[in-house]
Amino acid sequence: MTSRSTRSRLWLITLFGVVALVVAMVVGLGVGPLALSWWHIIGDVGSHLGLGHSRLDSLESTVLWQLRAPRLALGLLVGAMLSVAGGTYQGVFRNPLADPYLLGVAAGAGLGATIAIVQIGDGLSTPTWTPWLAFAGALVAVGLTWLVGGRGTSATLVLGGVAISSLLTSAQTFVQQSSHGSIARVYIWLLGSLGGASWHGVVMVLPYVLICSLICVGAAGALDVMSVGDAESRSLGLPVERVRLVVVAAASLGTAAVVSAVGLIGFVGIIVPHVVRLLVGTSYRRILPLSALLGGSFLVLTDTVARSVVSPSELPLGVITALIGAPIFVVLLRSRTTASL
Repeated sequence: MTSRSTRSRLWLITLFGVVALVVAMVVGLGVGPLALSWWHIIGDVGSHLGLGHSRLDSLESTVLWQLRAPRLALGLLVGAMLSVAGGTYQGVFRNPLADPYLLGVAAGAGLGATIAIVQIGDGLSTPTWTPWLAFAGALVAVGLTWLVGGRGTSATLVLGGVAISSLLTSAQTFVQQSSHGSIARVYIWLLGSLGGASWHGVVMVLPYVLICSLICVGAAGALDVMSVGDAESRSLGLPVERVRLVVVAAASLGTAAVVSAVGLIGFVGIIVPHVVRLLVGTSYRRILPLSALLGGSFLVLTDTVARSVVSPSELPLGVITALIGAPIFVVLLRSRTTASL
């Protein structure tokens, strides 16, 4: 049974997550080259609901609803999905440092996007259906990984993912080098950005994030059982292979969907669920919901930094998440290494 102190800590972390979400929304909507007062934002939202009148002019309203609001919504979805996928992978592979790109999702999406930009856009533009090829590439990569290592243990599946990732990364490099003019554009996509966010993109990603996240969170109890080992889980009546197939497929499909929309954004899926685990314990019934809450907030705040620090230009989002995530990852890795000595 959960102790009173553990319950109190859980409620405190949940409250912190809710506050962080509210702060992220206010900052994401209000901060930028055109600063918007959060009181005016609330008034404009109220006016759309038939409550009062907006104090924003037409330009401010356009910036709010056509630029920042879809960017905010997409950032929340991407951050939540990457964090839930990361926590799910960490549970299924019993490795707290596992990551959403483990099974070749990043390499497959990168190859698909590179083919679109180089072969279809002639290296001069990013075709509008680049996300579809990235999505297809990610799914193909996961499928190949499962064919290679899906019938074995978790370690076999991870090794299969490493092999497929290396193969697809090599193929991406080969395709990219065939058009030197495309290198900069390909790297911009690979580093990730919410700059192209739109309501259409939000609607495209939303079903995948909702369904895949619900599947992963719904399997949290099974992940807790699997933490004792495959043989022990089977002895308790858990269909380990079936659970692994379902949750890996859900986490990979959700990751592929968000990656295809915004490019590759590293460290979110490693750092957020691992930090949550340190705060609330090892149960995935607590880790996965809180990871979704904090992951969305984290990505929105880092995106605000990315588009503000060198305004009016913006840095690739993957650069900011790496600058924040890499030092945290090193600290976590060293703490695990020290603890194992």
